[in-house]
Order: sequence, then structure tokens, then C-alpha cells
Amino acid sequence: MARALEDAGADLLACADIEEGAALRAAGVRAEILVFGALSVSDLDGVFDCRLTPTISSPGAARAVAAAAARHRQRLRYHLKIDTGMNRLGFRFDNLRRTLPEVLGSEHLELDAVFTHFATADDPASTLFDEQRLRFERVLADLPALGARPRYRHAANSAAVVRDPRVWFDRVRPGLLLYGIVPPPLTSTIGLTPVMTLASRVTAVKGLRAGEITGYGARFAAARPTTIAIVPAGYADGLDLRLAGRGVVLIRGRRAPIVGSVCMDMLMVDVTGMDVSPGDEVVFIGRQGRDAIDAREMAETIGSIPWEIVCRVGTRIERVYD
Repeated sequence: MARALEDAGADLLACADIEEGAALRAAGVRAEILVFGALSVSDLDGVFDCRLTPTISSPGAARAVAAAAARHRQRLRYHLKIDTGMNRLGFRFDNLRRTLPEVLGSEHLELDAVFTHFATADDPASTLFDEQRLRFERVLADLPALGARPRYRHAANSAAVVRDPRVWFDRVRPGLLLYGIVPPPLTSTIGLTPVMTLASRVTAVKGLRAGEITGYGARFAAARPTTIAIVPAGYADGLDLRLAGRGVVLIRGRRAPIVGSVCMDMLMVDVTGMDVSPGDEVVFIGRQGRDAIDAREMAETIGSIPWEIVCRVGTRIERVYD
């Protein structure tokens, strides 16, 4: 995905940690790469070896990055994170006159950008979103008096992108939107098409007599003669245990319920009355025929969020890019 974004013109990409940044460089990505996550437990040498841009979100992180830059005899550009109310990482918006002078005065650090992160951009009823927006705008107005003149500003995650153009600033940070998924419960006038398909194939088809069970825990007992398809995909691949008895898949263009239990490496699907054979495609997320299942539907089925669904796809699943 990173190479596709770069080819499309993106000049700044972001990742969670230094290790992900190193993987992007190893894959040939040349664009600037911002590391969003905390740096305190990472090998900071990777920032310099892989030409990464760090986020500085605390005085301690600033000192550690500055010391590493001094060892490498470099003046390192960084993004400054402001905590406007999420109370996770970031310099408190109301304490910058005390905390920022040391950071801004470092001879080994160069402020490149400033950003914040919204806690409730996907909640239209929350007033915190506007409170955070206004706090960030006040911070931006106050920074020049502290000697800070960032090259650009960013704040908008996927939900904020579709919710309020006032927070687009100079850059936006679509995450879930890159998959063609609008963060629930929001809607969008942007034309989006889900791009991810998660699929497997039937490995076996067998019959159950009335009263027989399938799967761990004997949670499913056939009420009548039942045909099940065995699919080689399970929780080791990122499929949630709660899909059993709730979720469905697409086979031959029809919905078929997941029954029994989601096992480590396989699961069972009720295909009674369907003409199903080993080798048939099984779609967990994506389109087959006239029907489709997306990450929002799967997340709603198990009481989760679509971000978790797309992040949990296991590393042993083959990626095919088209």
C-alpha cells in the first residue's frame, strides 16, 4: 500500500514505530516517513539509519532524540504532538510555555510540523471534537511567540476528514479511508469503494446427522441433517472467535452461517442445500456475485470496530495486490 500511495503522489507517509519504518524503507519506499508512536522503548539509531522523521510527544522523548542526534552529528527534523484533550501522548496544550522552550532550543532538533489527535471525531454527539479543534487553533496562534514556526500542521484522521474540512490544515491522515471504509457511524459524500478482500477456499464438505456436533465445546448441534464446509482459516489468521454462531461468509454468491467454533486454523460453515465443493471460494470480507460483506458489517456482528477487523488480518495470510 505504501508504494501505491507514493506512486499516487503522497510525499509523506506515517507508520506506528521505527520497525515498521525500516520495513517500508526495505521495500523501496522513498517518501518521507513519520513515526507516530512513542520512541522511548525503540532503538533510536533506526531513525537515522532509515531516514525516518520522529514524533516528539514529551520532554523525555525530546531529550532522548536530541542525544541520539548529537551522537549522529545531525540536526533532526521532527513533528511535535500536542495533547488537546485525548490525554494520551503529547505536550499538554495548556502548559506549552513551560515545556516547549527546552525542546525548541535544542541545537540538534528542528521543528518541522505540529499535530494533534482527536478522541471523538467519529462521534457526532460529542462536544470534545470542537473543544480539541479550538484548543489546537489556539496553540497554533501561540507558537510563534515561543519561537516555533512549523512548516505544516495536521490533525485529521479518517473520521475528521469526512466530518469537518476545518481540520484538514496542511496534511490529512486517512487510515481506514485508505481501505475504502467510512468510520462508523459517519457517512461520506466521497465516492469510496472497499478495496480489501479476505478470502479462503473450502477444503472439505461433510454431512452431520441430526444431533451431531461440530467444533470445540460442542456449541453447535445439528437440528436436522446438515451439510458443513470446512474452511482453513481461524483465529490464528485474525478471525474473531465471536464470529461462530453470528457471522456469515459468501460461498457461490450466497450467505452461509459460521457454526460450531472458530478454531485456530479452521472453521465450519453451514452449507445445507447449497451445491458446494472443495476448492470453492469463501469470502469473509469482500464481494462475491451480487452480495458483499464489508469490515463494518463484520465489526457490528461481533461488537467490535472496523479498525480492529482490518488490523487483525494475520501475517501468514498471503497478500495479493492488484
